[in-house]
Amino acid sequence: MKRLRVTDRASGEVLLETDIDERASTSSPASDQQGQQATVVAAARPSTVRGRTAVEVGVAGWRFELEVEDASLAELRHRATSNRTGSQHRGPTEVRAIIPGRIVSIDVQIGATVEPGQRLLAVEAMKMENELRAPRAGDIERIDVAIDQNVELGEILVVIR
Repeated sequence: MKRLRVTDRASGEVLLETDIDERASTSSPASDQQGQQATVVAAARPSTVRGRTAVEVGVAGWRFELEVEDASLAELRHRATSNRTGSQHRGPTEVRAIIPGRIVSIDVQIGATVEPGQRLLAVEAMKMENELRAPRAGDIERIDVAIDQNVELGEILVVIR
């Protein structure tokens, strides 16, 4: 037996989870209690999410686009993308140089409070300016660089506490 999760393609709403027999490889029209037949066929457009299968279900002249995926994979995907507010990082976070280059601007000061995504500084490499942004909220504890200083890949630039 295999547990599958069925999701509405339009809304992303989980419609049901069901157990199926993996040995049953063919799909035949199914009937509900009122005797209406439901036909399941491969969808015209493939799923945009890896691990999901797009299907179209026809019931009494109505067409529904659904996605089917393994329930354990769906649960893993949910856990990996869910908000982790309860386990926020509380220690210092080192922001390091992602490329070697020259510091062209520093947009924060020691003691400043920053929000996730806020610009910290910019590094110029090969005539291109690359922004470094705060990975999380916090206070600037230390700035280890100055404007016009050359930095190497992986060098610590800023520490957020």
